[in-house]
Amino acid sequence: MPTGGIAGNREEIVTDFVLIHGAYQGGWIWKFVSERLRAKGHNVLAPTLDGCGERAAQMRAGITTETHAEEIAKLLYFHDLTNAVLVGTSSGGMVMARAAEQARERVARVVFADALALFDGESILDIVKRPTTAIDTPLARGPSREDAVGRLFATLEPAMREWAADRVTLHPAAVYNQPVRLERFWHQPWDADVLYCSRAPNPGEAHIRRAADKLEARWHVIETGHYPMLSAPDELTRIILNV
Repeated sequence: MPTGGIAGNREEIVTDFVLIHGAYQGGWIWKFVSERLRAKGHNVLAPTLDGCGERAAQMRAGITTETHAEEIAKLLYFHDLTNAVLVGTSSGGMVMARAAEQARERVARVVFADALALFDGESILDIVKRPTTAIDTPLARGPSREDAVGRLFATLEPAMREWAADRVTLHPAAVYNQPVRLERFWHQPWDADVLYCSRAPNPGEAHIRRAADKLEARWHVIETGHYPMLSAPDELTRIILNV
């Protein structure tokens, strides 16, 4: 929860930020935004979800948007956060929404960062029509390294592109295939920000505007691709900080 901290001779508010990654990612993708938020004195948690990133060896049947969201809700509980700002990107938007409705009393604000914002009963495959994966198994989906370099991260600077591609992992298939359960989120009032990245083909402006309209959210645009935390971390950090 936000707590009063003293910096020099003035009191500053320390905010708890929980950054939720998307498909093929882990907490690593928030590295540069986390550094910027911590430099401002804030508390930052960027967990890697079950079966992803450095937890890829845990991949198994039964990992869903709902189980990922339960992880985030438990994180809020066990870290005693009661006024957190949740930030979700890509499929992490669905996880964020589900976690927020499960732990409503612990969430102060939500930020959709070029995120999937599904309504109850929708699935990713209802929204994302273009092919997004080169590898598709019963348990997991994701890009090959070649696909990550040549398509997902193609617009990043070469060093950043290689760094990110080295860290890509498959994502649980059920997150794509199963409809999301959001019985309450879209019917609750939220302090919300919604970011659209105008160079990203997915999830697209119409989908993201739908969420902003439903939430009556602050609307933001960055002229960049789907990974603003890598390509435009300063701009994204300002949006997260709501400045």
